[in-house]
Amino acid sequence: MVRPLVAALLALCAAAPAAAEQTIAASDAHVARMGRTVVQADGSVRFGYPGVTLLLAVDGTRLAVDAAGSASSLVDVIVDGKPATTLHLAPQTKRYDVFTDAAPGPHRVELVHRSETWLGVASIARFTADGAFLAAPALPTRRMLVLGDSVTCGADMERGAGNKDTPDWWNPRLSYGMVAARALDAQVQLVCYGGRGLVRSWNGRTDEFQLPAFYDLAIADAAHPVKWNQAGYDADLIVIAIGTNDFNPGTPERAPYVDAYTALLRRVLRDHPHAQIALTEGVLLNGDKKTALIGYLKEAVTRVGDRRVHLLAPVAYQTGDAVNAHPTTAQHAAMAAELLPQLRRIAGW
Repeated sequence: MVRPLVAALLALCAAAPAAAEQTIAASDAHVARMGRTVVQADGSVRFGYPGVTLLLAVDGTRLAVDAAGSASSLVDVIVDGKPATTLHLAPQTKRYDVFTDAAPGPHRVELVHRSETWLGVASIARFTADGAFLAAPALPTRRMLVLGDSVTCGADMERGAGNKDTPDWWNPRLSYGMVAARALDAQVQLVCYGGRGLVRSWNGRTDEFQLPAFYDLAIADAAHPVKWNQAGYDADLIVIAIGTNDFNPGTPERAPYVDAYTALLRRVLRDHPHAQIALTEGVLLNGDKKTALIGYLKEAVTRVGDRRVHLLAPVAYQTGDAVNAHPTTAQHAAMAAELLPQLRRIAGW
C-alpha cells in the first residue's frame, strides 16, 4: 500500500508546473532608479557616475540580471538591506545571479554602481525572476545633489593588499555624500569625476571635463558624452565640494577662479530654483591652500549675493593613511557626521 502512494505523490510533484519566469526591462516601472541614468530604445539603462542605484522588489526565490560594462565596472548587490555580492561586469551582456534559493516571499534588491565613469560605463538590460515583480520601492521625496571629485566618488576608500589601487577600493555607498543622504532620508545623485576640479585637473590640464562641463552630463564619457536634463531632478539640497585638484599644482590665480566659481553658482541657482546650496572646501587641503580656497569661496558667495548659497564651516583635514591619501571609510563617516548638523539646518530637515 505504501509504494503506490509514494509513486502517486512523486508523479504529482513531477506534473506540477514550475513557477513561470518573468522578465522585465531595467527601465520598467517596477524598477526605481536613483542617480543619473540614460534609458535606451531597447529599455536598457546606461550609467557612469558612482552610486547610481536600481531598486526593485521580487516575490520569488531566484533573480538574475542581464548587464554589461567595462573590465573595471563593478555593481554591488544589496538584498533585504544586507550586502550580498559584487558583480564584475563583462564587456558583453551577460546574465548574473542576483540571488538564488532564497526563502519564499518578498525580497528587496538594490544594485549600486561601485565604479566611476573613467573606470567604465555600465548597462543593465533586464531582470528575470521565478516569481512576481512587486511595486517598485519608493524613493525618498527629499532630493540631494553632491558635486565633486574623487572624494565624492568614494575613491580608494577600502584599501586592499599592496599600495596600488584597484576598482574594488571604491565604495560610493559608504561615501560621505551617500551616508549623509541616508541620514537625511533623501535620495542622492553623486555627480563627480576623479582628478578633476573647477578649472583644471590634478596635473594642471585644462582640456578635460571639469565640473562646469560634467555637471551638465548624464554620462561624462569624453568619447560619447550624454547630456543631462537638469529639469528632470528638482534638487532640494546641493553640496559642492570642488577645488582640491585645482590647487594640487599650486594655488590658482584668484580672479579667474572666483569668476569661474561665481558663474557655476549662478547656473546651479538657475537650474535648481528650489535648492539650498552648501559649499565646502573638502578634506584634502590644509594650510595655506585650504585658507586660500576658503577665501575664494567667500568672495564667490558675496558676489552671487543669494541667500540660498551657504558656505559651510571648514571641515577637518583628513590625511588618509600610509597606503593612500584619499579618506578611508571611517574618515568618510567622520566627514558626514561633521557636515550633517549644518546640512540639516540649511535644508530645514
